[in-house]
Amino acid sequence: MSLTTWWLFLSTVFVLCAVPGPNMLHIMARSVELGVKRSVIAMLGCLSAMGVVLLASAIGLTAFLLAVPAAFEILPYGGAAYLIYLGVKAWRAEVAPVDVGTDTLAPSFSVATLYRGGFAVGISNPKLLLFAAAFLPQFVNPARPHGPQFAILIVTFMLAEMFWYGVYAFGGRSLSRFLVRPKMKRLFNRVTGGIFVGFGILLLRVRVAGE
Repeated sequence: MSLTTWWLFLSTVFVLCAVPGPNMLHIMARSVELGVKRSVIAMLGCLSAMGVVLLASAIGLTAFLLAVPAAFEILPYGGAAYLIYLGVKAWRAEVAPVDVGTDTLAPSFSVATLYRGGFAVGISNPKLLLFAAAFLPQFVNPARPHGPQFAILIVTFMLAEMFWYGVYAFGGRSLSRFLVRPKMKRLFNRVTGGIFVGFGILLLRVRVAGE
């Protein structure tokens, strides 16, 4: 994997992780209700779940790509198409405010409960597995060992996710007010949608140029 490829991957996942999905909203809710320090436990739960899913995906993908080398010719197009699909979907999404309400959770709840709650939210996200299967392989150089490359991609992904966990935790109340405003939500959808489509087209161009 070249440095250029890694930068492209980092740029893409950095924007992807910023989108307010289940993990981010769960962490924001914990931060608003319990404070930043206690929300860190929920972050660790979400991050652990992500690590499990990405690691399992990488192991399965490595075995599959070794058994079917021709898949390297197909999967990258699928990943680029998936990004473009995400972009179009975000652009056309209904302008409904994001629900950032908090659950009822007593401040006395244990660390284990907070961790399990974060893990449950993270592990139940089916989009993560689809993303890993469609997206990760296109950044892997088939001429080099797959394992180290997947490791770099997973660590990069998780660091980007951690950054946005911090943003959502520290910005809890301010971000929640931002996300419940339809006009701002529409702007957010259009900006992220355009970025995803742009990244998808860029990946296709890189793929074609490399052939």
